[in-house]
Order: sequence, then C-alpha cells, then structure tokens
Amino acid sequence: MQGNNERLKAEITMALHEVKDPEIPSVSVVELGMLHDIVINVQNIHIKMLPTFVGCPALDIISRDIKKAITEKIAWVQEVDITFVFDESWTTERISEEGRQKLKEYGIAPPPLKYKESDPWHVDCPYCGSTYTTMENIFGPAACRSILYCRSCKNPFEAMKPVSSL
Repeated sequence: MQGNNERLKAEITMALHEVKDPEIPSVSVVELGMLHDIVINVQNIHIKMLPTFVGCPALDIISRDIKKAITEKIAWVQEVDITFVFDESWTTERISEEGRQKLKEYGIAPPPLKYKESDPWHVDCPYCGSTYTTMENIFGPAACRSILYCRSCKNPFEAMKPVSSL
C-alpha cells in the first residue's frame, strides 16, 4: 500500500507542475516550493500548500488552479481540498533549481541560495549576469519582488526578495 500511495502522490505532484504562479507564470507552485503535503483518502485528496507571503493576493487563484489541474488530469480523484499552512514559513530556499532557472529566464533575478537576515542582499542581472546592479525600488509589482537596474546592460529588472527561516 505504501508504494501505491507514493505513486499516487507522484501523479498528483506531476499535475501540480502545471499550476503556475499567477504573478510569475513561468514557474509552477511545485518549483516555488509551495507544496507542503499531499494526503490521499480513497478518491479524495487534501493538498497542503505554503503561501510565499501571508498576504499573498493570489491564494484563491492558486487554489482554483490546483483543483482544476487535478480534476482534469487525474480521473480517479473525486474531491480536492486545499488548505494553506501558516504554522510553517515558506522560504526562498525551497525554490527548486529548475524554478530558479525559470525565474531568471522570465527576467526575475532569483534570490540567493543561502541567505541570513544579517547578510547584505546581492543581486546579479538575470539578463547579462553582471554584478554591477543597483536597487531602484525595494517595492516591486508584488510583495515578493523589488525593482533593480543593471548598470552594464542598462536593463531594469525584478528580483525576488530573499526570505529565510528564522
């Protein structure tokens, strides 16, 4: 039974790779490290997700998209329940390597792999890789991003703010 359960969880996880972050459509919720747990009870599944930020306005959209992806791709599922877990914090260290690459390809500098609140935040340009960048505005188009400028290739770009575990 254990092996079957793992196979079913893998099938669900594959479907969740189709669910993109509404604010960063090149990256899935799995690649962002938002998937916390999958609980299977016969034909009903409960998916637990970690929001990237407590006040994220996209949680309803993500929830809707998860239900749609699973019910369209997995015939045996009858009911999908989604909850967002707030007793454990999401950190940018949860972003997969594939997710980090997709952020960069989308024009968003990924956060540093290891980050402590006391460390200075250094951001390389996602377009040319230059380290000669400056912060234009700590407030970007979403709570999780800032606006920077590359002095080498002269492009403005966004950077995902690092969030570390306390």
